[in-house]
Amino acid sequence: MRWKEHSHSVLFALLAIHVMAHIDRNMLLAFSPQITNDLAISNAQYGFLTGAVWVLSFGVMAVFMGSLADRFSRTRVIAAGILVWSVCTAASGEAQNFGQMVAARFLVASGEAALVPAAVSLLMELFKAARTGTAVGVFFMGIPLGIGLAFALAGTLGASLGWRHTFSLLGAAGVVIALPLLWLRDRRDGDAHGERGAPFAQQVRNVFAALRASPTVIQTIVGFVLVHMVFAGLSFTQLWLVRERGFDAASIARQIGLLQIVFGVLGSVVGGVLSDTLARRMKGGHAGFVALLIVVCGPLMVAYRLVEPGSALFYIGMCAGFFLPLATYGPSMAVIQGLTPPTMRSTVTGFTMLLINIFAIAIGNLAVGAISDRLIADGSTTALTNVLLATDFLAIAGAAFFALAARGPRIAFAPRDVIAH
Repeated sequence: MRWKEHSHSVLFALLAIHVMAHIDRNMLLAFSPQITNDLAISNAQYGFLTGAVWVLSFGVMAVFMGSLADRFSRTRVIAAGILVWSVCTAASGEAQNFGQMVAARFLVASGEAALVPAAVSLLMELFKAARTGTAVGVFFMGIPLGIGLAFALAGTLGASLGWRHTFSLLGAAGVVIALPLLWLRDRRDGDAHGERGAPFAQQVRNVFAALRASPTVIQTIVGFVLVHMVFAGLSFTQLWLVRERGFDAASIARQIGLLQIVFGVLGSVVGGVLSDTLARRMKGGHAGFVALLIVVCGPLMVAYRLVEPGSALFYIGMCAGFFLPLATYGPSMAVIQGLTPPTMRSTVTGFTMLLINIFAIAIGNLAVGAISDRLIADGSTTALTNVLLATDFLAIAGAAFFALAARGPRIAFAPRDVIAH
């Protein structure tokens, strides 16, 4: 158990695993032209593969894997998840048709669902309340870093190896990383009497009972999900910029990629560090900080849709849209986890991931596409502008729920790291 004495090393190891997870996840996007050509996949099939297949697997399995992480060794749950997603990443490289790729990617998502619930629970144990926002924020740097590295690897390593061998290499690397984790013991030192979660069905009932008893956690989760409507807008950002703002596809893609990495990483770090620093002084704590962050970034995001393309305000608003969602991870998770019993933390995280995937990713993307298609059919020349503005306003509406959460109980920093009621 001496490995738990090195909390910062554990944090950066989990960050590295999170980066690897998002590289494996986004390799399908990075190699999309080659894969769709080689497997004769239509645009509709590709959309199903990258959307519904992932959401159905990852969203549902996040709750189940979270319950396992609350009941058993979190390190072994993470290791098992890495093994599953790595083997299936390698299998993706062997797929010969659409059906085989669907099966492989479905299981990649199932394996990756193990990481976030178990990792966030572990970080809550290893870091004191005054630093949980920072720790979780650093962990979620894995999202922008993984996305950026996936495209970078596809453009460099993939150019010489091809997509199939690149997938195989990534799968082998994951297996090598997973095996040592199987031997790490995970005694829950922070839990009274070493208590653990209940079997799955009872654990789910316990979680719903705990949520009903904690309006603050419910309000934070709702606000957190709404902020993720920004991601629904991001999926259509390049199409909007090319079709309705006149940008060149290749040049704007490079700009989006670079700015998303830079400001996504900044959002993760700055959001986590500032929330921990200001939460001590703000009446609303971490939730109040997120509400303030949305109020500052929201108008810039709206202006970005309306001002002259290429202007300073245009790029400031674009960067605010990349910064905001990642900046909310640390403080939001600090509230949700800090007000959740330790025996349910992984399951609640999994439930939160399920809601994000269903409402913001699946339904959000489907709604943006369907509504914009209808507006275009009716003759609108600004269909995507109008719909993306709606996603921005939904994200801004999340501030109201964080403001409500800020009025409830919050994590106390002194004299001990306990929950204040």
